[in-house]
Amino acid sequence: MGLEEHIRDIPDFPRPGIVFKDITPLFLDAGALREAIDALAGYARELEVDYVVSAEARGFVLGGAVAATAGAGFILARKPGKLPRETASVEYQLEYGVDALEVHSDAVRGGARVLVHDDLLATGGTAAALCGLVENAGGVVAGCAFVIELAFLNGRARLSPRDVRSLVVYEDE
Repeated sequence: MGLEEHIRDIPDFPRPGIVFKDITPLFLDAGALREAIDALAGYARELEVDYVVSAEARGFVLGGAVAATAGAGFILARKPGKLPRETASVEYQLEYGVDALEVHSDAVRGGARVLVHDDLLATGGTAAALCGLVENAGGVVAGCAFVIELAFLNGRARLSPRDVRSLVVYEDE
């Protein structure tokens, strides 16, 4: 099954000139959803990860399923103020401003192997922030996994030298 057949282009969203890659058709197709989860979980098992960490919101859709399928725990990375206990946080630059993510301070135990997961790799800002959270907490980023990669935005370079796996790669805009 070609996962790219389940990704829809939405022109001029969220602003003119942007072609948004809509992953919701993939979520609607049980076979495509299972294929994506299995492929990402297989990568997590290869890396022998202890945890999968994903950022809200779309990263959560697959992150927990990938973790459960791989036999790993799942770490929620949320916007500030959404987690009830002590947190570790990181701010990161977006093309239109600054954002931040937090995880519970005790979520990553020293030396834990973590897979950083998100639905999309574009410029790499969110994934790099997640990597920083994991590494600052004493964990090891075993790899980074995405459903979609927009290779022309060079996010993979920002994550170097970490291993990166993407299920669908778009080379051109």
